[in-house]
Amino acid sequence: MATQNSDDSSASSLVKNPMIKFTKLFINGEFVDSISGKTFETVDPRTREVIANIAEGDKEDVDLAVKAARQAFDHGPWPRLPGYERGRIMMKFADLIEENVEELAALEIIDGGKLFNMNKAVDIPQAASSLRYYAGAADKIHGEVLKMSRELHGYTLQEPIGVVGYIIPWNVPSIMFFLKVSLALAAGCTMVVKLAEQTPLTALFYAHLAKLAGIPNGVLNVVSGLGSTAGAAISSHMDIDAVSFTGSTEVGRKVLQAAATSNLKVVSLELRGKSPLIIFDDADVDIAADLALFGILYNKGEICVASSRVYIQEGIYEELVKKLVEKAKAWVVGDPFDPKVQQGPQVDKKQYEKVLSYIEHGKREGATLLTGGKPLGEKGYFIEPTIFSEVKEEMLIAKDEIFGPVMAVAKFKTIEEAIKRANNTRYGLAAGIVTKDLNVANTVSRSIRAGTIWINCYFAFENDIPFGGYKMSGFGKDYGLEALHKYLQVKSVVTPLYNTPWL
Repeated sequence: MATQNSDDSSASSLVKNPMIKFTKLFINGEFVDSISGKTFETVDPRTREVIANIAEGDKEDVDLAVKAARQAFDHGPWPRLPGYERGRIMMKFADLIEENVEELAALEIIDGGKLFNMNKAVDIPQAASSLRYYAGAADKIHGEVLKMSRELHGYTLQEPIGVVGYIIPWNVPSIMFFLKVSLALAAGCTMVVKLAEQTPLTALFYAHLAKLAGIPNGVLNVVSGLGSTAGAAISSHMDIDAVSFTGSTEVGRKVLQAAATSNLKVVSLELRGKSPLIIFDDADVDIAADLALFGILYNKGEICVASSRVYIQEGIYEELVKKLVEKAKAWVVGDPFDPKVQQGPQVDKKQYEKVLSYIEHGKREGATLLTGGKPLGEKGYFIEPTIFSEVKEEMLIAKDEIFGPVMAVAKFKTIEEAIKRANNTRYGLAAGIVTKDLNVANTVSRSIRAGTIWINCYFAFENDIPFGGYKMSGFGKDYGLEALHKYLQVKSVVTPLYNTPWL
């Protein structure tokens, strides 16, 4: 049985209880109260206790933030700086993040229940890495000269799109903040970022660091608030030129509709997933088991590309399922500051109850509960790693994104069956393949309709590799240089040529 550990005595109280320094909105380079004066509580999911009261921005606050961003774009220095200068400031921003890595990691743990060591080693450094990657691209944004078919000279310019609205999720706050913000900064845009109300603390700290790094006032504005008010205001705002949203498909529809009925702003959406992991008979059972568990239990399953559907070929099915159950029972759940812990609490009460409700659906619909399925501990939002077998395609646990530590396992015979079942979903964010056969890997990777395919690995994200979905998982890419294009307008310029010796 996975156990909930007590606090690790070696972790200092300073690390465990970081001071909450920033709780207000960040608009035009200053921390300010919301116009309404309203606040909301942010809660520690380990204890269910209130950490701080955060300023609750709404439409009026978004209007102020957009006004500041528009002024900074139309008349400020940021879009007019040489790309090298923007990159230099972004590099300084990244240095400041690394200087504050421990405090940032601790803030994200008490706000979102993530593992401290993992956050310190992966999430916060990845935030700095994204800034540096796109800082290097800031002075390499070029148009091209066009050889035209008559006496005309043509060329293109790539210009910043303008004011960008970001609506970011709560599951990986630091990574998502900079996955969005780094691109707009490099392109020369200004922006308004709406934080997830569950995890606002690190982004407000990043706003403070942005000012220290030298990012001009109005370029980066951060509004904490609810999706139904602040998020809706961004989606429908007539003076925002592009909006990027990461979250549920249901809210993604609303963002797209609001953009269409307002000013037809450019939209990119990264939405739900129900990613398959297909394990073939030739796979190493221990490696496959580790990948499958990592794919669903990393970040307590609160990740859009979690390998929540695991298809195992019949030749190794029994052996691998037994191994999965053994490893899941040994998985350590508890205080995320404890270095021995592998899984912290779900982010909040709503998500905790949602995951538990899907576990009950799985039982009612006839799936076999192999391990887990229950809450852990007397306080906090902890759930046992849970594995169901004998899962049918029509079951809710096979169709819906649960966003928690719940694995649905099924058996398959042929490669054709595996491909068919993997594609039997309305989503298409990612998929994994475990096999030693290159021909199988090639066939399956080209047959699955998903934006990212991992072969013999999982969660292999890098700044260089575009990431985004097919089908109802959304459209538009994050990561890679391709993602930068969302924030650039292509302008064609044509002038006549007179007495030219050649075209």
